[in-house]
Amino acid sequence: MNRRNNIFRDPSELARILSQEKKRGLRIVFTNGCFDILHKGHVFYLKKARDLGDRLVVGLNTDLSVKKIKGHARPINREGDRAGVLAGLKSVDYVCLFDEETPVKIIRILKPHVLVKGGDYKKEAIAGSKDVKKWGGKIVVLPYLKGYSTTILVDRIARLLEKNLHNKHEEHSLPYE
Repeated sequence: MNRRNNIFRDPSELARILSQEKKRGLRIVFTNGCFDILHKGHVFYLKKARDLGDRLVVGLNTDLSVKKIKGHARPINREGDRAGVLAGLKSVDYVCLFDEETPVKIIRILKPHVLVKGGDYKKEAIAGSKDVKKWGGKIVVLPYLKGYSTTILVDRIARLLEKNLHNKHEEHSLPYE
């Protein structure tokens, strides 16, 4: 068994669980992302995604995948920590990690009823959208909560650190009286 609570590394194992839930008539929603530093915008988005069905599966980019997409300075939080935080949210039922740059492989295995992305994506440009449409699923684009993003947070932290370092440098370069 390659899972911990509701966190999966093997999408086939999660697919078996979801298959049973689908047989019970439950609607499965899938979204994905890096979720590097969880913030209010993420929580808002995940709640809205969950409201589109009965179960929310979050495909989570592994550390390897995040580095491919965002560069070697990321992720800030390790995949186990990011997965644990997501799994602890009321709106998230399952987390499934993936190493690829896109979640197409796990979308094909899990076959969700609804595929959700946040932002200004065009539906046809969303990874996995063609597959979801093939089996009669729905594609939904949810707006981001304005003013909230991991990039904004990282930039704010960098500015604060820079300011703090600059102030400390000035303190040490004051002449003695």
